[in-house]
Amino acid sequence: MSQSADNNMIAAGANSSGAVADASAGYLSHSASASLNSVPSGMVCPPGYKQTEVGVIPEDWDVCELKDAVSFLDGLRRPVKSGDRAKISGIYPYYGASGIVDYVNDYIFDDELILLGEDGENILSRNLPLAFKVSGKIWVNNHAHVMKPNDYFDITFLTEFLESLDYSLLNSGTAQPKLNKQACLKIKVAKPAKTEQTAIANALSDVDALISELEKLIAKKQAIKTATMQQLLTGRTRLPQFALSEDGTKKGTKPSELGEIPEDWECKPLGELCSLKSGLGITSADIDDSSDYRCFGGNGLRGYTTQFTHEGEYALIGRQGALCGNIQYVSGKFFASEHALVATPRDGIDSRWLAIYLERMNLNQYSESSAQPGLSAEKLRLLAIITPTNKEQTAIATILSDMDAELQALEQRLGKTRQIKQGMMQELLTGKTRLIKPSKEVIHE
Repeated sequence: MSQSADNNMIAAGANSSGAVADASAGYLSHSASASLNSVPSGMVCPPGYKQTEVGVIPEDWDVCELKDAVSFLDGLRRPVKSGDRAKISGIYPYYGASGIVDYVNDYIFDDELILLGEDGENILSRNLPLAFKVSGKIWVNNHAHVMKPNDYFDITFLTEFLESLDYSLLNSGTAQPKLNKQACLKIKVAKPAKTEQTAIANALSDVDALISELEKLIAKKQAIKTATMQQLLTGRTRLPQFALSEDGTKKGTKPSELGEIPEDWECKPLGELCSLKSGLGITSADIDDSSDYRCFGGNGLRGYTTQFTHEGEYALIGRQGALCGNIQYVSGKFFASEHALVATPRDGIDSRWLAIYLERMNLNQYSESSAQPGLSAEKLRLLAIITPTNKEQTAIATILSDMDAELQALEQRLGKTRQIKQGMMQELLTGKTRLIKPSKEVIHE
């Protein structure tokens, strides 16, 4: 992502609609807390602010119930029968509790609307958006409330406000979390002036646009990496320095148990490339967040401990659990628990290449079904591996590792941008930071 894109993100947060008007110093000093907080007991509300059902907000903001902010259109939504869905390949989005679940050949709504998930674990976990804006021709099933804001509310502002709320106390479900309509009608909503709503919405939309661009770029880079892995690890594409024989002719292929492979590659069982041995037992009491050595288990990093079992470069294979078969490339000193298989490369095997190749193999498919899924080291040792020379292994690993590093940097930037948006929501949706200067008659500084 370019420096200009980063600058745009900063501008969106700090200067979307002109100079930012800061909230009173008294308010900003009283709390650096999360969104919609109340003034702690015994403290006086800062000048220019008031305590409300949604927390401390500017004096010139109002509060209303959601039933006075939107019209509920739940009576129009309905599911598409599964038998009918299997026969169609439509063009209209079919929405459920957390977003698009399919495409259908008809629509119910053709408008700008807010959808609020009605049921599902996302009400509590919030791994996916719960409130989201939709527009155009769509179909909505009965797992999402459908709302049309009235003229006073900016739809993007209201969507962001609803997305910022904690719905756990409104859960009326038992085995399945649920937000019923009656509870939603009573949700309290902050109500700034429409112009300030729009300014807040524009600032948050700018950051949303950057998040969307980063997500698209990551998806594109991931697709490129996947295709590159497929080509380089099978020998279908050779790196230029390995593609020609000594006489300058292009190297050919030969048959193998895994199909056609380069003539100078071999097909070997995994057991000839590395040894596989489980790590050592360790209890949770011996793992913390601050000791010197990383501790890896069946699902990756578990924490840190005071001792190490290995030093060097290794591929770790998750041995037990639903995620068995996941791969970690680890270097340096670390502790491997009994739930991880340590692949120690033999002479002539590049450990990074081995980890990348094992990742592509999807080892989880070889897990043995039981109460606790697991991988057998004996069976893994028999799996056939297409094996280049050591120099070509290293060259392939370097290219793919560089792609991984680029993806990790983009993921970190995406995470940071999402954190920036969360911070902006906490400031803007509560009026801690103002994008439109309040009148001096309201805020006494």
